[in-house]
Amino acid sequence: MVAFDDEPNVPEKRRIRYIDDDEEGAREARGIGPILSRQLSSISQMSTRSNRSDLIRRRSIDPAHAIPIEYRTLSFRIEETKEKELVETRNAKEKAAGELVDLDWHKISAEELYKRLHSSLSTGLSTDQVQQALQEYGRNQPSAPPSHMTRKILEYCFGGFGSILLTGSILVFISWKPLGEPDPSQANLALAIVLAVVFVVQALFNAWQDFSSSRVMNSITGMLPDNCLLRRDGNQVTVVAPDVVPGDILYVKAGNKLPADVRFVEVSSDAKFDRSILTGESMPVAGSTESTDDNYLETHCIGMQGTHCISGSGMGVVVSTGDKTVFGRIAKLTNTPKTGMTTLQKEILRGSYLRPKHSAWIPVAALIVDVVTVAIAFVPEGLPIALTASLTITAGIMKRNDILCKSLKTVETLGAVSVLCSDKTGTLTKNQMTASDCYVGGTKLSPAEALAELNSYTEKGSSGPNKIKQLRAVAAICNAGEFDATTMHQPLADRLIIGDATDQAVLRFSESLGPVQETRGLWRKRFDLSFNSKNKFMIRVNSLVNPNGLEDALPALEAASFNHENDMLLTIKGAPDVLMPRITSVVDHEGITRPIDDAILSVIEDAKDYWSSEGKRVILLARKILLGTGIQNDPASNQFEIETMEHAKTGLTLVGLIGIVDPPRDEIPEVVRVLRRAGIRIFMVTGDFKLTAQAIARECGIITNVTEDVHDISFLPRDTSSDRSAKASSGEESPVNIGPYSSIVLSGPELITLNENQWNSLCTYDEVVFARTTPEQKLRIVKEYQAREHLVAMTGDGVNDAPSLKQADIGIAPGSGSDIAIEAADMVLLESFAAITDAVLYGRVVFDNLKKTICYLLPAGTFSELWPIMTNVIFGLPQILSSFLMIIICCFTDCAAATALAYEKPEADVMLRPPRNPKKDKLVNWKLLFQAYCVFGLIETITSFSMSYWYAQRRGVPFYVLWFGYGDYGTLDPIYVTQVLNEASSIYFVNLVIMQWFNLMATRTRHLSIFQHPPAFNKATQNLYLFPAILFAFVVIFIFCYPPGLQSVLGTSSVPVEHFFLPMAFGLGLLFVDEARKWAVRKYPKGLLAKMAW
Repeated sequence: MVAFDDEPNVPEKRRIRYIDDDEEGAREARGIGPILSRQLSSISQMSTRSNRSDLIRRRSIDPAHAIPIEYRTLSFRIEETKEKELVETRNAKEKAAGELVDLDWHKISAEELYKRLHSSLSTGLSTDQVQQALQEYGRNQPSAPPSHMTRKILEYCFGGFGSILLTGSILVFISWKPLGEPDPSQANLALAIVLAVVFVVQALFNAWQDFSSSRVMNSITGMLPDNCLLRRDGNQVTVVAPDVVPGDILYVKAGNKLPADVRFVEVSSDAKFDRSILTGESMPVAGSTESTDDNYLETHCIGMQGTHCISGSGMGVVVSTGDKTVFGRIAKLTNTPKTGMTTLQKEILRGSYLRPKHSAWIPVAALIVDVVTVAIAFVPEGLPIALTASLTITAGIMKRNDILCKSLKTVETLGAVSVLCSDKTGTLTKNQMTASDCYVGGTKLSPAEALAELNSYTEKGSSGPNKIKQLRAVAAICNAGEFDATTMHQPLADRLIIGDATDQAVLRFSESLGPVQETRGLWRKRFDLSFNSKNKFMIRVNSLVNPNGLEDALPALEAASFNHENDMLLTIKGAPDVLMPRITSVVDHEGITRPIDDAILSVIEDAKDYWSSEGKRVILLARKILLGTGIQNDPASNQFEIETMEHAKTGLTLVGLIGIVDPPRDEIPEVVRVLRRAGIRIFMVTGDFKLTAQAIARECGIITNVTEDVHDISFLPRDTSSDRSAKASSGEESPVNIGPYSSIVLSGPELITLNENQWNSLCTYDEVVFARTTPEQKLRIVKEYQAREHLVAMTGDGVNDAPSLKQADIGIAPGSGSDIAIEAADMVLLESFAAITDAVLYGRVVFDNLKKTICYLLPAGTFSELWPIMTNVIFGLPQILSSFLMIIICCFTDCAAATALAYEKPEADVMLRPPRNPKKDKLVNWKLLFQAYCVFGLIETITSFSMSYWYAQRRGVPFYVLWFGYGDYGTLDPIYVTQVLNEASSIYFVNLVIMQWFNLMATRTRHLSIFQHPPAFNKATQNLYLFPAILFAFVVIFIFCYPPGLQSVLGTSSVPVEHFFLPMAFGLGLLFVDEARKWAVRKYPKGLLAKMAW
């Protein structure tokens, strides 16, 4: 962060180095390609180019991407194409360029800029000016896009199976008249009307579904944090992006997304911005304070809304907000909603066989009705309703658990994740760091003991060097944290600090020993190198402002030789294992600098390792005097960075160590236990020291073995010569047999040395901790596991986590993470990491419930309805189930129950099963079809045929007369036969409807008995929506079969009472058969039935 003291003699335009260049490109694993992943930029892995349309505007996620209006695909594979969007964006950019030609914000000087906007770099805008700007320019948010209501209405009507229903209705109307002339069938007219009504009902349902799902998703996206840091009234303040106004002074650092168009007035030498969201180009653009191009869209001194700062830092003046920004102008030209949907492909095979001598058996009108009936029967109309209901329910659950899924297919994918790589700080831990210990002058002290010793030193009136004073000074000076001025009156623990968690802990430690602001006022910051995951240290170079600053920061001898005019003080803070080789001297117990020796080095190493083994983060603080005669470059120049890095390579004086505690979140051990039982392996991937990472992993339950049983790189053989390695590589067995789980801890440098065989062996371990990893190594870890057919979820919150978040099958970021991490992630955890268990649970439940819905719909809705037509065409039998009643089953009785199944609660064993293998466990497979057709379908079809023809036999219409009769009933009265067959058709209908009730009870569980997962009287398992659905189906029977006026029109009849009880007996038999099957599957999990279980 650029935060210079506002002094008149400090130039307003400067280029200062704040963060080291990001490493270019991860070392690609040999022969490894991404599996089920999104691609990174081929130019720069640090590019955060979005490949998803819902990342264009984080606060405005199109609900159509999350809750579909129309049924997309059974596996939710929503295909996204960016090429068309990029072409449209380029065209819009060209149009916007014409509107921006008169803008000159990039051409004018900083002084003119401040004058026009009535702002100041030192104070920013005042509160009154902000209010005036809000009235003049409005809030910083885009105008609502057009509703495109006509398009939406067409989607509501013709989305899903609406087009099939409407086409069927039209064809049946034609069959009624004119094809039905001279004696049009009233049953065909009734059928056409019913199809039209169903068409209207499904359109209304789609409209309601879109409205409710949009409301849910809008409320979820409104939870996302979107804050930015400004200077107003001379103080740093945090405001939400919509409250930014032109003239605001904006602080920018790596990871931020620009909330508005900004003219840069200060940038670090490594400041780079990712403009791919606007231009489609993945190469980052370097920031500049001077115009580099006359074109407003191409100049580097303008930062455009929606783009990201991927490295460096700086300050800028907001020049445009809302619709006046480049993004806002382009968005107006490209805001046509993108559905990103693929159509459902279905092939319905139809065939017919008629003997020439029975050419009049099925006339054209009847043939059309049969074809429509088969089409409607084979298309499960209840499935789109069940799908949208499932997604809406899931969206509500995610909202209640403070989880934002940018696309709800993310939840379903999360249900199949087999490896979860989690960051440590802020994810597994509370990110509430506090300094618990310090090492200074050969002594380990608590903060309270350090304060007591410092007070004792002061009370005695001692003069001269003091070790604790020096530690306090370096902790205050070498720190990017800033106290919020509005909370300075509060107790130290409650004060708000703007900065990362480590800086906050060190700054509070320093403040507890003395006023930080007073110490900082004695020095002037000249150069900053922010902490990053590559260097693992922070450097700040300062020049002296007040001679009193030497008394606290340096011992007397060094202070006396310090040249106030030319010398500078280099302070450095970072990882001990990185900085210790650069240390040549140390501050002793008297506060005097003396050369370091092996004995002192051993004590320091012991202290560091001891704290690390307790799970503490250890920070080393050191300093070095830069003599003015040895400084070759001006601190404002780009070359000073290289010079500073050279100075910091050796000759550092160790001032002290600080041990920082960041305790694990209370819920993490239980989360790890639940996910592990669900077959998901949880790994820690962190930049922390190896011992610290291992200790925290043990506290979290990620590592369960004792230290002696935790493996290291020596247990990973480089070849397959050993039997254990060969078996591990082939996945036959785990590489170790110690305890229930195998554990290993590796560091980033060790990962670089692994070969293919070692990765094969590593990927079989149950518990893995990756320590001291860089962004490139995190990316490599994800790719290696994906190459071995694992679905990988990755959590991260920093700028450098973005590549691995994008590469992972599911990227997960906390709501407190950087803007880049949130944009790159598929899922955002707004509150607790524990919510991920609910996400996994309902990801599996969505998949389960859709399988149940399909298994429920197929027996009656397709199989049992097909055979009456097949026997009619092939064997000359009358169509024992009328086309009208077929449609009633598909569109009414089955639809209600199928929708109720979407509300089914998770089975008790859902989180005990291993993750689903997407390549093998499909939504519809042969096991499900066998269960639906060859078990349930066959039972329902045989019993329904038997009841119908048995009834006809009892009424004097023997089966042999109908068999190959083709409408010739011999001596029987055709009118009487038609009456009996209408009654038999109603019996077939009632038999199917009632048996479907028991099918519903059987399919609501895939593995458990109905007694283990009862539908009522148990809140954890009950689904009370089932009973209204059953009642609705029962009422439908009486609506269409019993009113005398409808009987003559629809060809239905009342049904004898025994034909309500007989199907119940058959249904109980069906339920008993399935209960026996489930019992056998649970009893013999490796038996034949278990292998056939759906």
